[in-house]
Amino acid sequence: MSRLMRASETTGRPVVTLGGEDIAQVKDLVFWAGGGEVGGFTLAGRGLFAGPLHTALPWSNVLALGNDAVIVTDDEALTPVDTVLHGSHGAGGSGGDVLGSQVITDEGTELGTVVDAIIEVDRGRTARCDVMGYEIRPAPALGHQSATVLVPLPDTLSASGEYLVVPAGVRDFIRDDLAGFGTAVEDFRDRLGGQER
Repeated sequence: MSRLMRASETTGRPVVTLGGEDIAQVKDLVFWAGGGEVGGFTLAGRGLFAGPLHTALPWSNVLALGNDAVIVTDDEALTPVDTVLHGSHGAGGSGGDVLGSQVITDEGTELGTVVDAIIEVDRGRTARCDVMGYEIRPAPALGHQSATVLVPLPDTLSASGEYLVVPAGVRDFIRDDLAGFGTAVEDFRDRLGGQER
């Protein structure tokens, strides 16, 4: 069973070993460039004044991402931060950050500005955690009254540091909240798959 959540919800979550040792906390979510797979987490030390660590947690070493903690086998799950950041973009405050990027259609219409990423997490052990869409502050051209809306992503995405380009048909699948967003993503990807045939 899977669930959708905002990437920002993972920030500050403790990283705990099966032995109950609290070894770090999540600083930023990192996902692979060009699309939707989560690569892991950058980490900070535990405590009020703890700073960033020089280690990171690859997604492949995560046993579970629960409501209250990230579970790993032991501290051997942590790796040098460069191994997680190589070939990826941070969803938080590091280089390659997509927050603040403009989302535009392949026809050149601005949809809005990214404020968060929406990820799909399987309960229990999983080989993947995927970025399913972005939460954006809508541009006037979108015509939404909500403060933010959710935009589904295709399986692959054209991205630079400033712009994220999505198919124009995405407008039919934009939602105001997480309820039903998973279905909207599936329907959007099905439509794109049908157009490629």
